Amino acid sequence: MSIVLVAMLGLGYILFDLQRQFNTKTNTVALEFSKAEQLARPVKDPDDKSMNVLMLGVDHADDDTENSAALQGPVSQRSDSMMLVHIPEDRSQIYVMSMVRDMYVDIPGYGQNKLNAAISFGGVPLLLRTVEGLFETKIDHVAMIDFEGFKELSTALGGVTVNNEIEFTANDTDYFYPTGEITLEGDRALRFVRERKSFSNGDYQRVANQRIFIAAAANQLLSSGTLTNPAKLYEIVDKVSPYLTLDENFDAATLVGLGLQLKNVDTKNMAMFTMPTAGSATSVDGQSIELASVTAIEQIGEALRTDSMREYLAENPPESN
Repeated sequence: MSIVLVAMLGLGYILFDLQRQFNTKTNTVALEFSKAEQLARPVKDPDDKSMNVLMLGVDHADDDTENSAALQGPVSQRSDSMMLVHIPEDRSQIYVMSMVRDMYVDIPGYGQNKLNAAISFGGVPLLLRTVEGLFETKIDHVAMIDFEGFKELSTALGGVTVNNEIEFTANDTDYFYPTGEITLEGDRALRFVRERKSFSNGDYQRVANQRIFIAAAANQLLSSGTLTNPAKLYEIVDKVSPYLTLDENFDAATLVGLGLQLKNVDTKNMAMFTMPTAGSATSVDGQSIELASVTAIEQIGEALRTDSMREYLAENPPESN
C-alpha cells in the first residue's frame, strides 16, 4: 500500500483524496498497555532510526466477537501468518522474517505455548509483547491483513504471477498448482498462501509461499502498467484497504514517507527468510510444536538491536524455505 500511495505523488492532484480514502477505510488497532506492561517493554535507543514492523495474516471469517475486527483483546482465533519486517536505518533493504506459528515460546502471563496462541489469549497487544520479549527488541508498528484481502489484491491486479516451487493440489479442493510460473487470482490465490497440509514440511512451505506471493504482488504494483494507471491504483486502495488493520501511528502519511525512503530498494531482491527453529516435538499437554532455537533468537535479537541484519544473514545464510 505504501508503493501505491507513493505512486500517486506523480499525480499530485488526487494524492490527498487517495490518502483520505486509505485512512477512512483501513481499520485501527489500539496498542494499549498498562503502566507495568509499558515499563516491561524494551527501550529503543532514540538515535536508532531503524524500523521493526510486525506483519500478521488473520482470518476473521469465523469470528464475530466484539474484539475480532482489530484483535485488540482475547478472541477465538489465532494468526496463520506472522512476519517481522526490519527496515535498516539507511533504508537500503527490507528484511522479511517469517515466524512459524507453532514455535513454542514464553507468552507473558501465560507461560509456554505456541506463538500464535498469544492472539487468542490477549489479541495483538499480547502478541507484540511476546515477540518483543523473545528478541528483547522494540516493535515500532503493526500491520495486519485479513486473508480475504489477498483475494481482493490478486483480483485488483488482474492476477498475481508467482514462480511456484513445489507442485501440489490444495487439500479438499481440485486446485492444482504446477511448478513454474502460475497466475493466481481470487480463491486460488487465497489457497496458495494458506495451504500447508499438502506439504511434508507443512507450515514452513506455507510461510515460504506467502513470501513468494508478497514479493510477486509488490513487483506487479511497481510495474509501469499499474503505477501509470490512476483507475487501477484507486481500485487497489478501494478493494484492499478494508482488509487492513494498522496501529494508530501507521497512517497514509507515514506510509508515503516510508515509501519515499525505500524508493531505491529492489523488491525483487528483498531479503526474505524463515526464522530457524530447533526441530519438532510434542508439548507436555500433547500439542505438536516447533522448538525455539535459543541461538537463533539471541543472534537475531542482537542483529535487530544493532541494525546488523545484513551481517547476520551473511554469517547464517537461510535455508531454501
